[in-house]
Amino acid sequence: MVQSHERRSISVVTPVYNGEASVGELCRRLLEVLPRIAAQYEIILVNDGSRDRSWETISELCSRSPVVRGLNLMRNYGQHNALLCGIRAAKYDLVVTMDDDLQHSPEEIPRLLARLEQGFDVVYGAPEAERNGVMRAVASGITRLALRAAVGSDVAKNVSAFRAFRTQLREAFTDYQSPFVSIDVLLTWATTRFGAITVPFQPRHSGSSNYTFTKLVRHALDMMTGFTTLPLQIASLVGFSFTLFGLGVFIYVVGRYFLEGSIPGFPFLASIIAIFSGAQLFALGVIGEYLARMHFRTMNRPAYAVRDISEAESSKIQSR
Repeated sequence: MVQSHERRSISVVTPVYNGEASVGELCRRLLEVLPRIAAQYEIILVNDGSRDRSWETISELCSRSPVVRGLNLMRNYGQHNALLCGIRAAKYDLVVTMDDDLQHSPEEIPRLLARLEQGFDVVYGAPEAERNGVMRAVASGITRLALRAAVGSDVAKNVSAFRAFRTQLREAFTDYQSPFVSIDVLLTWATTRFGAITVPFQPRHSGSSNYTFTKLVRHALDMMTGFTTLPLQIASLVGFSFTLFGLGVFIYVVGRYFLEGSIPGFPFLASIIAIFSGAQLFALGVIGEYLARMHFRTMNRPAYAVRDISEAESSKIQSR
């Protein structure tokens, strides 16, 4: 159902990490776009343990505008953890998430919302073309494969940090408290109505990407071991395959003994033992990853912790 401008309300959530140079320009452009497409709106800036003056800049923006809210996390928890914090703080019916580096154009938000109102619950702004180096492209590919295992290929192919969804979806993960967070996986807990549009991605306003090869691979491992049983299934398949192989070798050895009266020597036996030992260690390693995550969850370790909240005085009075 299409909402009119007069009835629409939007919360824009942006995690900020070392975004001192770009967050001011981002807010300026958002404040030009949002009044044209929504009757009520807010901008939530989540400072994810920045090492520059991002929080000071956010606090200044909050003092200038009652619609800008700032959340300052106690340390760097990661992009998805910061997003979860902002999403839970959102007050309005629709949430738009975007990065702080201006690669996502605020001017494309109306297109996201138009697609969302065609019967979807989540709409991604998929990039027309990604400009990544070789190592970054490899890491992104690994992450996408892991995401495909967790949410399905139809959703994974369009996943982007530039997304719009209905705020009520967060009810599906209200009690989620693990430190390992993937917003895209959590959204699949609530709906299967995913859509996408193609949007241009602009060059970064300043600096370089904070997602290194190591961080992307670690995120992929977190998704595979935290949100899917695929590694366990692979381990089971590997173990079963080597069991069949060992059975075949056993039949070969017994058959050769009865036909020729001899059996292969120690080197062949040692190689078989090494193969089986490797398969066992691989399976134990995967099981260990799952046990470790169960351990962390029993500790009730939070996904984030807020140090300060900054917003205009008028906003505080209205919320009381």
